[in-house]
Amino acid sequence: MNIKTITLTLGLALLLIQCGNSDKVPKGGINLFTVAQDIELGAQVAAEIDGNSAEYPILDPATNVAAYNYINAIKDKILATGKVKHKDDFAWRVRIVKNDDVLNAFCTPGGYIYFYTGIIKYLDNEAQLAGVMGHEMGHADLRHSTRQMTKQAGLDILLSALAGDSEAIKQVTAGIIGLKFSRSHETEADRISVEYLCGTPWPGSSGAGFFEKIEAEGGGGTPEFLSTHPSPSNRVENYHTWATNSGCAGNDDGKMSYDKFKRLF
Repeated sequence: MNIKTITLTLGLALLLIQCGNSDKVPKGGINLFTVAQDIELGAQVAAEIDGNSAEYPILDPATNVAAYNYINAIKDKILATGKVKHKDDFAWRVRIVKNDDVLNAFCTPGGYIYFYTGIIKYLDNEAQLAGVMGHEMGHADLRHSTRQMTKQAGLDILLSALAGDSEAIKQVTAGIIGLKFSRSHETEADRISVEYLCGTPWPGSSGAGFFEKIEAEGGGGTPEFLSTHPSPSNRVENYHTWATNSGCAGNDDGKMSYDKFKRLF
């Protein structure tokens, strides 16, 4: 079966689902891709990023052991909560991109996590980094990227990428890095960040710290990877409300260790 036939089949399936089962459409939107395809697509996107050192100057884990030990420990604490649905399915691999001018972090389908040194240096403490990481891992765990990319890039591009087409993979990679999630996806990722962190030493509302800092500086320059839908002020309120209602008791911001971490770059 060729790509066009698969696309037509999936398109017809989508119409049937939307028309005949509108009450069963998941809150986050329909995803016509399997978990296995998320894993495959994520691995292809990660290989594209890792192989493009000019655009994505990734710090080598072998020569930046202390930095990777630190950031991987944060990821591992989130995974150890038992609240990450695809904990054992996805790669959950972290890479640090050396670019102080980029205030960004993202996670591909399949759990390949990227933090730019720009956002690492911008954040004030370990808890804030954990909050952002929880948000990004949440997008992957809830499989938002393949839902959103189906709408924005179209099935042809995604299926071509899965088939190994290099140009399609480049397009999907650029799309994922610059992806603007829907309001509902952003809210879901914020909410699940609280769930992940609740029960850890960090405050459950740690994801609010980034937005609180943005607001304190006048709200300018909010990066696209953390969409302004809903507004930063609403997101701050949501984080704190969810954490309070969930009885999150963590209070360790990890500032001292984070200051040491930032000095590694």
